[in-house]
Amino acid sequence: MIDLLKKAVLTGMGVASLTKEKIDEFSQELIDKGKLSEQEGEKFMLEMRKRAEESKEALRNQTDKVVEATLNRMQLVRVSDLEKLQSEIAGLRKEIEALRNKE
Repeated sequence: MIDLLKKAVLTGMGVASLTKEKIDEFSQELIDKGKLSEQEGEKFMLEMRKRAEESKEALRNQTDKVVEATLNRMQLVRVSDLEKLQSEIAGLRKEIEALRNKE
């Protein structure tokens, strides 16, 4: 019974979009209607929270990869790259100034 409920929830609601409150609310509703015992409801709630968090993390990682690939294709300069170049330029300026002062 609980496996069927899990599949229905995962399919119908989309695990990544589930919030803690919605999971708790849904679990309590099943307990109130007698579809799950208190123990089953608690187990169901904990498992759904875990799966929702895993799905959110997977979605976050996938989104990061897509954004990274898109930025690479767009050939945009990253702030860290720009800061590195600015630091190198500042160092070269100091070296040039030091060489000029030796002359």
